[in-house]
Amino acid sequence: MNSKSLTLVSFALLLLPAEAFAGEALSAAKSLNLTQHIVGYLSIAVTVLAYIAAMSEEVIALRKSKPMVLGSALVWFAICIYYAMNGEAKVAAVAFESNLLAYIELFLFILVSMTYLNAMEERGVFDALRIWLLSRRFSYRQLFWITGVLAFLLSTVINGMAAGLLMGAVAAAVGKYKKEFVALACVNIVVAANAGGTFSPLGGISTLFVWQNKILPFHEFFTLAIPCLVNFLVPAMVMHFFVPKETPAASTRDIWLRRGSKRVIALFVVTLAITVSSNILLELPPAAGMMTGLGLLQFFSFYLTKTAIEIPSDFAHVYKLFQVEVPSDNKKQDFDVFKNIGNVDWDTLLFFYGAMMLIGALGFIGYLDAIAHFLFGQISPTIANISIGLSSAFIDNGTLMFAVLSMHPDLPTGQWLLLTLTLGVGGSLLAIGSAPGVALLGQIKEGYTFAFHMRWMPVILFGYFASIAVHFWINARYF
Repeated sequence: MNSKSLTLVSFALLLLPAEAFAGEALSAAKSLNLTQHIVGYLSIAVTVLAYIAAMSEEVIALRKSKPMVLGSALVWFAICIYYAMNGEAKVAAVAFESNLLAYIELFLFILVSMTYLNAMEERGVFDALRIWLLSRRFSYRQLFWITGVLAFLLSTVINGMAAGLLMGAVAAAVGKYKKEFVALACVNIVVAANAGGTFSPLGGISTLFVWQNKILPFHEFFTLAIPCLVNFLVPAMVMHFFVPKETPAASTRDIWLRRGSKRVIALFVVTLAITVSSNILLELPPAAGMMTGLGLLQFFSFYLTKTAIEIPSDFAHVYKLFQVEVPSDNKKQDFDVFKNIGNVDWDTLLFFYGAMMLIGALGFIGYLDAIAHFLFGQISPTIANISIGLSSAFIDNGTLMFAVLSMHPDLPTGQWLLLTLTLGVGGSLLAIGSAPGVALLGQIKEGYTFAFHMRWMPVILFGYFASIAVHFWINARYF
């Protein structure tokens, strides 16, 4: 699955001891003055080349994780070798470990989230939703709004890429003979998925990153709900008038859910509840709650496997209805949670490893401090945050947020919310600017293209600035 970043996903918190070590390491880095050393220049060159290779994935057919992982290894080995030559090997090692800790918490959070999504897909939940929508005889304009609203809502609890792919599959199915509908619906879905994930720490990368670093409490992100809704509605209302008025043919397929599907959904809801409540009440990192949910899913997998012998097949009633003999490989249907873990998007997970370690290395060397001094010292924080948000149309928002957090800017709550908003929705400007957009470019073979999405960039840009204006209006108390 090709994606630049995930939209149900999150980054992780540097624990207090790790921050202390990082501070010590940064001080040592300044004394060694690597910003004007060959190691510093090498780090910048390797980082740029790694990102160029990752962004050219579709052209050179090289998975985006490969240049990022190799690049991060080269940079950190160069730093550690230099520090070892100066008798400070421990300082560099501790800095590496603090960045690794941040990634491990990100990794565990995403791993569990994607495992649950894979489990629900394997149990037929998403297929059932697609079939139900296709059977209701909605018009193209109604489906345009339904898929957009569902993408907006789903992306608050699952990653934007999953929400975008699900709704994109619906749009492609109903618009089989209306390519203009598919293209417009996909643009709408990308904008909706990015907007929905921005105000929920459970759905957006940049939002979860701020939450897990304890910059803002969980509930304050919901003050961005109205600005995000405006960001979705403004371009959608304009595109509405260009959507065909006809009604597509209804689906005649029946909905079949596999055994345990509803209980998997319930366990996912319980997992999210545990994650949020344990973070708020016990101040545990979100990864702790998610891993608890993985344990619950594993025991449910054990239950389904042990009781599978009592039910010949999840689809036995289908075979009986059509008087077809049950295939030998379907006489027992169990549920292996480790298959769902194995099917997660490992390319994206490893891409984030490389991105976080590269950005962490640049911060350790001292380059991010210099950038922060310019962005948040010499120009207005508002202009800086809006500009950073616009740049997320080219660079994934997770990497940008990690970079900003590594700068440790002293911002009021309103500016942190503004940065979260702009980074979350800025990726909608281009099809390659966010995980839902890149995923749909790979999924939709006809209709939705980079050029078509770019045609609607002025309208999306208007929604971008409209959401910022609404944020300043309704959240003025935070500035």
